[in-house]
Amino acid sequence: MRLPLFLIKIFNYEYWSWWVFYLPMVPYWLLQTIRAKSLTYFTAVNPGIEGGGFYGEHKSEILKNIAPEYLPVTLFVPENVSFEKVLSQLTDKNLKFPVIAKPNVGERGTSVVKIMSETALKEYHEDMKADYLIQEFIDYPIELGVLFSRLPSEKKGRVSSVTIKEFLTVTGDGQLSIEELIQNNTRARFQLNTLQKRMGKSIKEVLPANEKRLLEPIGNHCRGTKFVNANHLINTRLHEVFSQIAEGFEGFYYGRFDMKVASIEDLYAGRNIRIMELNGVSSDPGHIYDPTYYLWQAYKDLSWHWKRVAEISIENQKRGVTPVPIKELLQVIRKHFG
Repeated sequence: MRLPLFLIKIFNYEYWSWWVFYLPMVPYWLLQTIRAKSLTYFTAVNPGIEGGGFYGEHKSEILKNIAPEYLPVTLFVPENVSFEKVLSQLTDKNLKFPVIAKPNVGERGTSVVKIMSETALKEYHEDMKADYLIQEFIDYPIELGVLFSRLPSEKKGRVSSVTIKEFLTVTGDGQLSIEELIQNNTRARFQLNTLQKRMGKSIKEVLPANEKRLLEPIGNHCRGTKFVNANHLINTRLHEVFSQIAEGFEGFYYGRFDMKVASIEDLYAGRNIRIMELNGVSSDPGHIYDPTYYLWQAYKDLSWHWKRVAEISIENQKRGVTPVPIKELLQVIRKHFG
């Protein structure tokens, strides 16, 4: 018997709305505002990123601060540019399909799409009413979220959260259709309506026994990706690798690298790493959404990270960094939501 989705949501906090999950943390946030002497103290954490990376930052500007050896080939597409020019620039950069297209300003995987053809890219281009990025599709087998931070008074930082992303898939049995397999998969059931629209009639296909089918190529939790706690990978070498990656980014002290890597050995060696995005102060320690994690553990780890943010902000404020005024921050948020 399958449990109704609303019951699964109630008893599994990884599916809660963001405001429900964060609500019990409000008193702790207020404590940090008192320590940091500012309601918007978090905006002073990363002076090298707009608003500290809390909201409305531009991905293209952040990526400029990361060494090219760690990046996929990326094309910035400004709003209102002609599609013919986009195609010309794709050729210049030797970008070939498939590619990933994403808004230059956006959160939680909104409008991030794997584009398979020129026709699909043209449709995306015509629908997108804002600047966006086109990135080389990286087929490395391991996708990670790595949260890194450094106190301004420190030379080296530390990794405090590593999340392995397991993409949404189903495995055939030779009898059930993809749609039926989705209905038998708790995580996939949350994506059923979206998948029905995207896949059309192909969702009725019966998969051969043991054949795996990837349903969602974008590694966001809200799109069905399973976040797996991989903090066992944290060691001195990992701290060194990300301290080196972040070294050239002046004004960056806290954020999560969303990236792919060819192997764990390459991760520790600092090679064959491709960073798709770097998110700022609003970054969650993704490992807390592991379905085997307990709620009290999640709040304990989140508290550590929020305290870390406050400590960085306090140091930066002493160095002359001023938090964004709350009125200005609200204006940015309103502008983003249009």
